[in-house]
Amino acid sequence: MADRTFTLTLGPLQFNWPAQKFVDFYAAVADEAPVDRVVIGELVCSKRAPFYADRIPAAIERLERGGKKVVLASLALVTLERERRAARELFQQTEHEVEINDLALMNWAREETPFSIGPLVNVYNEATLAFLVRRGARRVCLPPELPFASVETIVKASGDLGAAIEVWAYGRIPLAISGRCYHARAHSLSKDSCQFVCEKDPDGLPTKTLEGVEFLAVNGVQTLSYKYANLIGDLDRLAEAGVTSLRLSPHSGDFVAVTKVFADVCASRISPQEGLARLASESPEADFTNGFLFGDRGAAPLAPS
Repeated sequence: MADRTFTLTLGPLQFNWPAQKFVDFYAAVADEAPVDRVVIGELVCSKRAPFYADRIPAAIERLERGGKKVVLASLALVTLERERRAARELFQQTEHEVEINDLALMNWAREETPFSIGPLVNVYNEATLAFLVRRGARRVCLPPELPFASVETIVKASGDLGAAIEVWAYGRIPLAISGRCYHARAHSLSKDSCQFVCEKDPDGLPTKTLEGVEFLAVNGVQTLSYKYANLIGDLDRLAEAGVTSLRLSPHSGDFVAVTKVFADVCASRISPQEGLARLASESPEADFTNGFLFGDRGAAPLAPS
């Protein structure tokens, strides 16, 4: 059995949750979740940010009091002047690492503010990895659509570069960001007067094909997989490949319990099979997949570990 020594990273919240739910979630993570790093901040839609922007400093303080390393998330698609100002401001502070999810932020990256690369940046090969590390990136969370062979190749290259490599290990998979809001359109609203209807779907709005098969999930301007990535049974293979960090993406329900399952399997307190059973029990609505890594398509059922 491989040494399952991973850093556990809680990715940024992708969904539009009410402000108090946001506060309660990060308080629970700070006090109870066995994660090492927490990426916090608005990733998907800048219109959401004002609802909880004034609560982020308190959340950061509590997370750090709970022993978590806090990283500030950038927006995934920077288009407006106010979004550019917010991006610049991320690098004007020097207390926290910044996670870049739009390469436009490389314009403002400075040596004083450490940064990492998020999974929405297309790091598909060793040359891209080397370029970003030379520019100062300390960690790269690989795009979740990469096959395992590509992950192995990039991880091998990272050894000489000194960058940590992270993989998306749990949660609905981000597939695309648009300038338009399908969530608003589904409710016969425009993007400018969306009434923040994405709040109605705390884990995204499932969509179906014309044949009625559940296929994707919509989250405002974002398109996600319908199925949840779940690599709990693949940790030995990831460890053998040299992956050093796992990303768990927040969802509603008892997500602290999800983080504890991953921590228990990483520490070999329980088997991967027991971990999978516990995750299925914690999230009975979730349909799991590891298809991008090990299947013939991204939505393939869990392949044997």
